[in-house]
Amino acid sequence: MGYLTLSGAILAEVLATTSMKYSDGFSKLWPSLATALGYGIAFVLLAQTLKTIPVGTAYAVWAGAGTALIAAIGMLFLGEAATAARMIGVLLVIAGVIVLNLGGAH
Repeated sequence: MGYLTLSGAILAEVLATTSMKYSDGFSKLWPSLATALGYGIAFVLLAQTLKTIPVGTAYAVWAGAGTALIAAIGMLFLGEAATAARMIGVLLVIAGVIVLNLGGAH
């Protein structure tokens, strides 16, 4: 159940961050509200996750997956450059999360 709530937290954070891009510095109401709601849901779900998954593992997966997904969204849908350096960076973030999880964080 912990990884299900963690997945929800990641999805909510990614949606919130994407909404923030469209909020135009919080000058547009609906994207601004979506940002606040998304982050609120993300933190509630992350807090629930921490009941069953160690904080180091949960945060590494949450931050790493969120970073990788936002970078991919930026490159695929928001016109950000898809350079080799960026793609290597995303792969390194994913590799770091895997290494932390293999390191016996439980």
